[in-house]
Amino acid sequence: MASDYDSVELGEVASVRSGFAFKSSDWTDSGVPVVKIANVKDGCLVMDGCSFVAPRVAALASEFTLQAGDILIAMTGYIGDVALVRERDLPAALNQRVGRFLVRDPHRLDPRFLFYLLRDDDVRKEIEGLGYGSAQPNISPSLIHGIEIPLPPLPEQHAIARILGALDDKIELNRRMNETLEAMARALFKSWFIDFDPVRAKAAGRNPGLPANIAALFPDSFQDSDLGEVPKGWDVLTLHDLAHHVTRGISPVYMDAGGVCVLNQKCIRERRVDFSKARRHDSTKKLIEGKALHMLDVLVNSTGVGTLGRVAQLLNLSEDVVADSHVTTVRANPEVDPYYLGIMLTGRESEIEALGEGSTGQTELSRTRLSELPCLAPPRDLRNQFGRMTEPLLTLVAANEQESLTLATLRDALLSKLLSGELRVKNVGRSMEAHA
Repeated sequence: MASDYDSVELGEVASVRSGFAFKSSDWTDSGVPVVKIANVKDGCLVMDGCSFVAPRVAALASEFTLQAGDILIAMTGYIGDVALVRERDLPAALNQRVGRFLVRDPHRLDPRFLFYLLRDDDVRKEIEGLGYGSAQPNISPSLIHGIEIPLPPLPEQHAIARILGALDDKIELNRRMNETLEAMARALFKSWFIDFDPVRAKAAGRNPGLPANIAALFPDSFQDSDLGEVPKGWDVLTLHDLAHHVTRGISPVYMDAGGVCVLNQKCIRERRVDFSKARRHDSTKKLIEGKALHMLDVLVNSTGVGTLGRVAQLLNLSEDVVADSHVTTVRANPEVDPYYLGIMLTGRESEIEALGEGSTGQTELSRTRLSELPCLAPPRDLRNQFGRMTEPLLTLVAANEQESLTLATLRDALLSKLLSGELRVKNVGRSMEAHA
């Protein structure tokens, strides 16, 4: 990396140590979460689908217990991916082939500055270039220690970390706010369409606690169905009856820049669409005709073990977007409220995953079986009422996600310039205004 600052070998000021080699017999279905390579993603830990060990096993590896502020790095596979451990990630233990950094000289290196330094594209590429092994790349602590890093004066490091950290703090605040908003929408869905609280209240002669016009949309009794006991008059249909568009995406011809935005499996996780993982497709091809995604489409990962069945609804759409062939698009019929369909499907990931067919290594989601998924269909007026109450919540979620994407772009642009010395901390305000 070209920089106006003095440079040193990383090993002079910090070291990295791999995690504990847990045995296959140690893994359990619950207990203390263990951070593996797959959990280290884009600066944070993604713990859905993580492995566990019993507390007594974790206690035997207590020196590998993680603390808030720890900086981790993937040392096999996607080498160079880093994560900053936060309070919400704990408790957790560290598995082998995930490294943890220790700052050796706090008088020369600020830990938070080190985290941002490791996220720089040039540093990441240098680490990737040191990988060895034919099946999947690996890197050793000694190779990481040998890379050259810029080392601004400590006060400058503090200032850089503070500026970039403020942007990340706002992104984290948006994430927590969205969790709350989505939880509110899901709680309403569960009360109305899973637990049937208003129906049970009316059946027992109690006030359901809703405005009269909404309470009138619920019956006061139940009937048997293929899904068990459901409110009287409600239908059990298939997904095909609710969604007229259940189709796989394109097989794209990728390009480095320009072209149409293509969403892939990596873009769908934690019930969100992550545009930062999208790639670009050669827009001169005709493969995208009729494949453009619509706002509020529901996207379903359709390939792989551990990723098949992940679901997210498209709440933001600022440009032409398509999905690739590993993603199935589900689009609500005109008479079906899309918010009802989206929350219903994002609550059924395990059922959708079970629809996969094929070998364990190449499991594929059958669109036919997905279309046959049984779905409870309340009356149209009730679905629409749910949509009207949910839309403001999810619209704010979409706005927060868009703001976070803008902040992340600004953070990454500032990072490179601050590390090189091209931009000094005192001039950051003007640069941020230019990106606003």
